Amino acid sequence: MHFHDLPFSVLALLFLQTHHTIAASVDFPSLDDLFSASSFSPQIKARDDTAYDQNPNGSFFVWLPQDEYSGDTFFDRFNFFADIDPTHYVNKSFALDNGLAYVQDGTVFMKGDDTTWLADGEFRNSVRISSISQYNTGLFILDINRAPWGCAIWPAWWTVGGGQWPFTGEIDILEGVHDNEHNQVTWHTGPDCFLTPESNFTGAVVQSNGQNNTNCDGTIPPNAGCGVQEWSRASYGEDFNLQGGGVFAMKWDENGIAVWSFFRAAVPADIVRGTPNPSQWGSPVAALEPGGCDPIKNFVNHSIVFDITFCGDWAGNSYATSGCPGTCADRLKDPSNFENASWSINYMKVYKKQPIFAIVRDSNNAIAIAPHELMSATLGRVLVVAVVSVILGLLVL
Repeated sequence: MHFHDLPFSVLALLFLQTHHTIAASVDFPSLDDLFSASSFSPQIKARDDTAYDQNPNGSFFVWLPQDEYSGDTFFDRFNFFADIDPTHYVNKSFALDNGLAYVQDGTVFMKGDDTTWLADGEFRNSVRISSISQYNTGLFILDINRAPWGCAIWPAWWTVGGGQWPFTGEIDILEGVHDNEHNQVTWHTGPDCFLTPESNFTGAVVQSNGQNNTNCDGTIPPNAGCGVQEWSRASYGEDFNLQGGGVFAMKWDENGIAVWSFFRAAVPADIVRGTPNPSQWGSPVAALEPGGCDPIKNFVNHSIVFDITFCGDWAGNSYATSGCPGTCADRLKDPSNFENASWSINYMKVYKKQPIFAIVRDSNNAIAIAPHELMSATLGRVLVVAVVSVILGLLVL
């Protein structure tokens, strides 16, 4: 067999099978730089050797940074929802002027009003924000020091589609009420979306009347979506905050939607490094498989939302059985009841899925991971020629 007779895709596959370490990606030069330079020398950036992932069909990809929400510019990329629902959500200027939304030493804070006594029937001020950018798939990672919790308090970090709810979907990634200790992940959709309990996840399917509620269809009253409750008591509430918070991650692509959570001491190193690879994180706490629910058709144009709701549908309706004192309406009046109603956020990052043409470098030769779509471009053709030469040289040694 002559290696020069094999197609390039086969050569790349052979090389992958014999060189398992993927440790770099390329910063491609511009076309002007490429053709004005006397020789082509790609700039190599070190990557973790587990930073690439593989689809069920065998193709490779990596998660690349798309957006970061953090620090002083955090609120610049959000709209403030200002209405009564039943919490009194305030507008941006009021939130910033009254200390309900602010950034201190790089950390983002959002909170409900914890200083004002209310009369009967009044609603407590709070914050709800929605990202200006919309997404169709992605890897969403939130690093927080603490999340709101306590009687009558209902916080959430979630995404919701544009257009008519629930037909463009809603994904509740971090959500709970009162003194709950377990985070609940929930999906809300139109018809023809079902949670498959036999999927590989560690949480427990939320039940209705003793039966697994696997129908995510929000058009059937009183369906509250299909949900999974995390097993860990450190995934929500006081215990989560006492451990220094942690990280929540939601992966959404054509292979389904999955959620992971990690308390501070268990945050994966690849997340810290900024080269996340969910395939290295173990089983998710919740997962929606494409066999039961099309993750592309049922979830469209999603904005990212943070809120702190008081009472409301979930916290209000469940208050009587929550073990909390009195009534939810009475609880609202005393501001000291809401000292724990605050978010402390280090960052939120969104990564996009980047298909790659599976090319590698080992410890002795500068070879790169090339983005898949560039392989059909002029620059991609030039890179192919260069990489083929290197690979052929290695294979014949």
